[in-house]
Amino acid sequence: MRTPTTDAGSTPSLPAALPATLAALDLLRIDALGAVLHVRLARPAKRNAINDALVAQLRVAFSSLPESARAVVLSGEGDHFCAGLDLSELSERTVAEGIAHSRSWHAAFEQIQFGRVPVVAVLHGAVVGGGLELASACHVRVAEPSAYYGLPEGQRGLFVGGGGSARIPRLIGVARMADMMLTGRIYDAHEGQAIGLSQYVVEAGSGIARAMQLAARIAANAPLSNFAVMHALPRIAEMGQSEGLFAESLMAAIASGDDAAKIRMRDFLEGKAGKVTKA
Repeated sequence: MRTPTTDAGSTPSLPAALPATLAALDLLRIDALGAVLHVRLARPAKRNAINDALVAQLRVAFSSLPESARAVVLSGEGDHFCAGLDLSELSERTVAEGIAHSRSWHAAFEQIQFGRVPVVAVLHGAVVGGGLELASACHVRVAEPSAYYGLPEGQRGLFVGGGGSARIPRLIGVARMADMMLTGRIYDAHEGQAIGLSQYVVEAGSGIARAMQLAARIAANAPLSNFAVMHALPRIAEMGQSEGLFAESLMAAIASGDDAAKIRMRDFLEGKAGKVTKA
């Protein structure tokens, strides 16, 4: 198990007490580290493959975040982030049962993408099938060099059912996703970053530290600004330009009218906040 840190080389933050609802989730390991909640998939012997119970627990976890949480880091225990659907527990289903199963994944991942706080995923080892669908529901993705991406559903007579067809093409395009599903093409960590599957590639073993740094920065933002990025931005991107610009005006006015924004703008104008500079 990897030790969570707030930044590289720092002393790990002491976990805070969790609400009973979260503490009872046995397929997830959850630590509250200040304003950042660290959620780990905890089926390492199964390469963190997703079964029905894990889907249900993800939905509970992300719909029951403690009020103190301002960002979440999502990672996987062991050598892999998530190897996708647990085929060992796959049983024959009627069409109606198959739809209900897929919709249960949609409901869980909806809580991640359109939940209360931004989610930073740490990707290492297998990020395959449903694991890639899970990662695509997160807002920021940090990959270690061991990460590799695949969508093997086509070779197994299946089709993505966890929201992948709606989310992954928005990251990499329809043609690349079709290629992955039809041919079984695998992308490594650096190839994945180049096509948009992650925003960062970091050194081996440093994914969680980097994700914690990013999550801490996100948690320090004005909550309404984070809400706008999570909820308004993806919807505006799907609108026609005229409708999108109107929605942008509304969201910009709402965000700038918030007390937190007014305080931050005063601090900037009074020289109390740093200017944007080149790293």
